[in-house]
Amino acid sequence: MMKKIYPDASSALDGLLFDGMHLCVGGFGLCGIPERLIDALQENGVKDLTIASNNAGIDNEGLGKLLRSKQVKKMISSYVGENKEFERQFLSGELQVEFCPQGTLAERCRAGGAGIPGFYTKTGVGTQVAEGKEVKQFDGENYILEHGIFADLCLIKGWKADKAGNLIFRKTARNFNAPMATAGKICVAEAEEIVEVGELDPDAIHLPSIYVKRLINGGPYDKKIEFRMTRQKAA
Repeated sequence: MMKKIYPDASSALDGLLFDGMHLCVGGFGLCGIPERLIDALQENGVKDLTIASNNAGIDNEGLGKLLRSKQVKKMISSYVGENKEFERQFLSGELQVEFCPQGTLAERCRAGGAGIPGFYTKTGVGTQVAEGKEVKQFDGENYILEHGIFADLCLIKGWKADKAGNLIFRKTARNFNAPMATAGKICVAEAEEIVEVGELDPDAIHLPSIYVKRLINGGPYDKKIEFRMTRQKAA
C-alpha cells in the first residue's frame, strides 16, 4: 500500500503547490471545510489561486483567510454570504468572481471528475448566469451549456477515515466534499479521526480510497459557528 498518511498539512501539500493553480475546496460555510489544509496554503504563501468552492467561509475563517492575505485571484462560488472581505474585493474589482448556482457547481465538479467536459441545464436560463454561454433547445425548452470543473488539486475534509484513505462524511459536510474529491488531478484530505483498515462499515463509506492520494489527521477541531442567533429571553 502506498504511503497516504502524512504527519501534518504542510507535508501533505509538499511539492503540490504553485502560483496560479486551480483548486477545488470542499465544505459549506464553516461546515466540513479542510481547515488545516487551508492554513497550510496560507502559510505557504502560494498566490494567484483560482478556487472553486461553495463560498469563501467568513472573515478570517476558512477560505476567508486566503482572501485577507490576497492569495486568491478568482472564486467560482454560489454564495458571498457573511464574508464582508469577499464582498468588498468583488465590488472593488480586486477579485474575479464567477457566480454559479449551488446545484450546478456540484454537478460541474461531479462531471469533471467523471470525465464529462460539459452538460446542459435549465438552471440560470434567462438570468445573468446564462450570459455568454451556449444555449440549446431540447423539446422546445432552452438549456445552457455548463463546463465541467477539473482542478490541479482538491482539498477536502472527512469525518472518519481509515488508513487506506476510505472516507465517511458527516451530514451536511457530504454535499460538496464528495463531488469535489474526484474533480482534480490530486486529492488531499484531512479527517477528524483515522482508524485501522476494516473498522469502517463498507456500506457506510462515501468516498473510496482510490480518490484520496494524501491524508492527515487534523483533529481535534473547535466547533465554529458561522452566524450565531439567539432567541430573546422569555418575559
